[in-house]
Amino acid sequence: MEYSLVTEVYEKIESTTKRLEMTDYLVDLFKKTPKDVIDKVVYLTQGKLYPDYMGIELGVAERLALRALAKVSGRKEYEIEEDLAKTGDLGETAQNFLEKRRQVSFFRKPLNVERVYQTLDRIARATGEGSMDLKVNLLAGLLADASPKEAKYIIRTVTGKLRLGIADMTILDALAIAYGKGKAMRDIIERAYNISSDLGKVAKTLAEGGIEALKSFRISVGNPIRPMLAERLSSPAEILEKLGGKCIAEYKYDGERLQAHKSGDNVVLFSRRLENITSQYPDAVELIRDHVKAGDAIIEAECVAVNLDTGEMMPFQELMHRRRKYDIEKAAKEYPVSLFAFDVLYVDGKDLTLEPYPVRHKVLEEIIEQSDRFQIAKYIIVDNVDDLERFFEEAVEAGCEGLVCKSLSSDAIYQAGARGWLWIKYKRDYKSEMTDTVDLVVVGAFYGRGKRAGTYGALLLAAYNHEDDTFETVCKCGSGFTDEDLQNLPKMLEPYRIDHKHPRVESNLEADVWFLPKMVIEVIGAEITLSPIHTCAKDIIRKGSGLAIRFPRFTGRYRTDKSAEDATSVDEIVEMYRRQLKKIEAE
Repeated sequence: MEYSLVTEVYEKIESTTKRLEMTDYLVDLFKKTPKDVIDKVVYLTQGKLYPDYMGIELGVAERLALRALAKVSGRKEYEIEEDLAKTGDLGETAQNFLEKRRQVSFFRKPLNVERVYQTLDRIARATGEGSMDLKVNLLAGLLADASPKEAKYIIRTVTGKLRLGIADMTILDALAIAYGKGKAMRDIIERAYNISSDLGKVAKTLAEGGIEALKSFRISVGNPIRPMLAERLSSPAEILEKLGGKCIAEYKYDGERLQAHKSGDNVVLFSRRLENITSQYPDAVELIRDHVKAGDAIIEAECVAVNLDTGEMMPFQELMHRRRKYDIEKAAKEYPVSLFAFDVLYVDGKDLTLEPYPVRHKVLEEIIEQSDRFQIAKYIIVDNVDDLERFFEEAVEAGCEGLVCKSLSSDAIYQAGARGWLWIKYKRDYKSEMTDTVDLVVVGAFYGRGKRAGTYGALLLAAYNHEDDTFETVCKCGSGFTDEDLQNLPKMLEPYRIDHKHPRVESNLEADVWFLPKMVIEVIGAEITLSPIHTCAKDIIRKGSGLAIRFPRFTGRYRTDKSAEDATSVDEIVEMYRRQLKKIEAE
């Protein structure tokens, strides 16, 4: 398959402002793609070579890519740097220089997908002495045979700045239409993805074996399962009503969620974003190896920083000292962790994700040998508001964020990759003013004035609509940023900058700068109000109005542990507003 067919579609996707058009272009691309390379086309469209959990990154710095471009174009590096300063995009600069390259090869071989993928794979795997030169030469070899347009997307891919902004859910929709005969088969395709976390594998299996082949997908130790997510309410009475009058309430620890895969003595840890973080927590690996009494198992646990002298749980920020590449053993001694297990998804050949939560919890208790540093998350089974409120206060006093209340019903399966009412977060009470934070996605920015001239004065923030797979604006935030934040924001957001509103962003405001919906930040506000401007939950509360956060303020916390799709949902904003109304009416 010629690589030019892929880049033509990329160009169309990049220029559209309509999400449905984006999906249509992908469907057209997938239908043209031979079955034996559909996985590679999907990975490349995601801007990667393999699923995230495999940890294989292209890792080509902009400086190396610039060297390769200079080598192929016959221009000096400083000339390329000057053009890059104007475009802000090395891919666009590559296209500019190759359109007027001085050294033209008469033996240029048209690029195909296999060659592009295999070369990028060699670049990603090159290590050790001489690896930098090898990466430059391999990339230069590709660029020598590339058309200017192909060069633009090759450069963007290797530097991790493909900038298409295509979500996994959009690719699943396109696969369902292209190979599954419409969205009716979407649930089967999504289930296969949710238990494998590998879109390329799903696409190839679907293309070669159809829907029936996907039904045979099984959980495998070492392949992370996309995590189940919780909704949020602040009323104990409503939580119990939602969960049938009775639930299991567990402490919601202020730590990092881990999915641990154990096979014999081998243990692999994945973050909630399915990154392999095993190397960062050698002490957690030992705890799991010693305390999980099963040959093969997949469990979920909260990893919490602790003071071993007092047993006191430390705040989440302390745990971030463990996010490093070097001096891991030293960090493990200075910032030790404890584990609090809260779910089990697989044990010795048995898939437990389709079992109700009470069954899973019983299995969890059977396979874990508890100690001071490895425990089952503290819980009670509760059927009345008073007990739930008391347990909540106990959790907060112990240093937790609140509770997670879980359904005890027979249909309370593990909804991999989904957010639903089987799990409900109960955090601090929402009064007429906001007392809890929300995690919002940066989708745009407005230029600053006065002291903020030369940087951004405010960010346009959005909540995630998981039904429509869109981001709906909920506020402009310009407060809470330090001088250092303001100085760094343009650089931090530059990799996500695009020249138009992204198709997945719903906004009535016209930002000065638009971004791919990627960065998530934590915000607190005064209250949630009806808004004629913002699109969050538009028409749900009142026709013609959305919801907005009044007087929003950045808390200083960048939620690098969350993807944009993990941000606070539109449904959560609606529930917070309704709770707020009830409080005001009661007063």
